[in-house]
Amino acid sequence: MQAALRLFLLSLVILTVGASPVFSADPDANPKRIDMLGKIADHNYLDFKPVAKIELPRILRHDGQWVFYSSTTAALNSGDGWTDEYYLAHPDTVIYKADGATIAPVSYELVRADGTKPSFDASITSHLVWFAISGFLVLILFGRLASKYTTSTRDGLVARGTFMNLFEALVIFVRDDIAKANIGEEKYMKYTPYLLSAFFMILFMNLFGLMPWGVTSTADVMITAVLALFTFSITQLAGSKEYWKHVFLMPGVPKLMLIIITPVEILGLFTKPFALTVRLFANMVSGKLLVYSIIGMIFLFAEMFGDWAGIGSAAIWVPFTLFIYAIKIFASFLQAYIFTMFSALFIGLAAADHDHEHEHEHAH
Repeated sequence: MQAALRLFLLSLVILTVGASPVFSADPDANPKRIDMLGKIADHNYLDFKPVAKIELPRILRHDGQWVFYSSTTAALNSGDGWTDEYYLAHPDTVIYKADGATIAPVSYELVRADGTKPSFDASITSHLVWFAISGFLVLILFGRLASKYTTSTRDGLVARGTFMNLFEALVIFVRDDIAKANIGEEKYMKYTPYLLSAFFMILFMNLFGLMPWGVTSTADVMITAVLALFTFSITQLAGSKEYWKHVFLMPGVPKLMLIIITPVEILGLFTKPFALTVRLFANMVSGKLLVYSIIGMIFLFAEMFGDWAGIGSAAIWVPFTLFIYAIKIFASFLQAYIFTMFSALFIGLAAADHDHEHEHEHAH
């Protein structure tokens, strides 16, 4: 069984790599391409195909000034000299909207006529929107649950309802099995609110990516870097005297060795949030690409062997995709747990008070 599974996965890789033109990023090279990276990339619009595409505001800095446009289309038709990067590469091709007069964006990359890009682009993007939605959902949901729980406790009632009990179980799990277990009973309550916020925001962003029109914000390295930066900052603020002594003046180490040990310890402060950033980002990107790759096999078979071959192969690829989706649901919880657990572990190591005298006596 394992040999058959390995053979199947190897065949999947060979077919995917061998059909690289179908997955080409150049639409002119192959108009039937499947834009794999475009599915997980950040965009200046919310894509609700085939219903609608909602463009997001553009905030740009150019020539020392900030400019604001309600959308990319508004920027193209503002008369301020902006054009779509696509039109520079295809000067004879201009696409208009349904009104026949409004120029429509193609690549959504705004540049000047000479090809120069804005010095800074602070535009709202799809990943940022879903990140904000996750944050607002955490505030609204747990604000409501906290109010309901306070009311029921004051009235002497036990929490009722599957929804409330589910989230209560998750909160208790994060508090007891992550925060208390890694930080300690004396200090864990101080950092539990952050750990709960990080856990549920990551969980919601992961689950949103499984929705038909949803976007996985955690598949953006900038989002995961910001989350890791919060953990890094809280860890350093939580650091005790013993923690900083271990960084700059490692106890029991000869002074000459500190020349080597201290830079390594300082570097270790930054490798931990870097690992948090890459781990969450890579896992969410790979899962998204795997789903699109498997679905893309239907179109790949249709391209290589005909439409009926693609339709027939769907009997294999669709159930396999559903299986991967089930794994991704589990992975959404798992990655939220891993990020929160390592954050609690780093904070706990920094906040812990070490008894060096006892350690030295034990060593002797």
